Amino acid sequence: MKLLASLLFAAALAAPAFSTLAQEAKPASPQATLESGKTVKPDLAKGEASFTAVCAACHAADGNSVIPTQPKLAQQHPEYLVKQLQEFKSGKRVNAIMAGFSAMLSDADMQNIAYWVSAKPAKPGFAKEKELVLLGERIYRGGIADRQVPACAGCHGPSGAGIPAQYPRLSGQHAEYAVAQLTGFRDGVRKNSLQMTQIAAKMNDREIKAVADYIAGLR
Repeated sequence: MKLLASLLFAAALAAPAFSTLAQEAKPASPQATLESGKTVKPDLAKGEASFTAVCAACHAADGNSVIPTQPKLAQQHPEYLVKQLQEFKSGKRVNAIMAGFSAMLSDADMQNIAYWVSAKPAKPGFAKEKELVLLGERIYRGGIADRQVPACAGCHGPSGAGIPAQYPRLSGQHAEYAVAQLTGFRDGVRKNSLQMTQIAAKMNDREIKAVADYIAGLR
């Protein structure tokens, strides 16, 4: 009965993922909304120029970072990227390097960059820790029932595609970067998502590493 209850709990948490499959397949909107409320069409040529000048050194020319501690940005939801840039600039998300770069960008610059890099195809990643992948898969797909940790798939989708404007794409993300972010949420270093802070607070180092490694290999 205890096993059955755990399975039912995991299924209930993961259920929202299947209702969002259609949303995952939708392409990014060609329209963007500035903080002022004005709707504009992003200038992709300017986005490429700004990305090349400001972002490419860490995130690679096509957004597929080869530096494990720097996130892959290609095919990420543009709304999510804009939100993070705005929060780096405002100080809501703390990172000294990104604070400096984002301070140079206007709202329009952020939109242009985000929509340009989101259109670049993401390159797949690979899991490295074979002994942890199965644990990571269990947590990603079923959560941790006895600690009420929800399945990651419930918000980020079974394939890690995320939900535009709500939850970021995780598929193929560097495990090292994912570990750093989950640990930052858990330890109160990253404070710009109460939901993720509450989830990560219930996970230990091994579980975080396992989920991050599984995410790296998601396609």
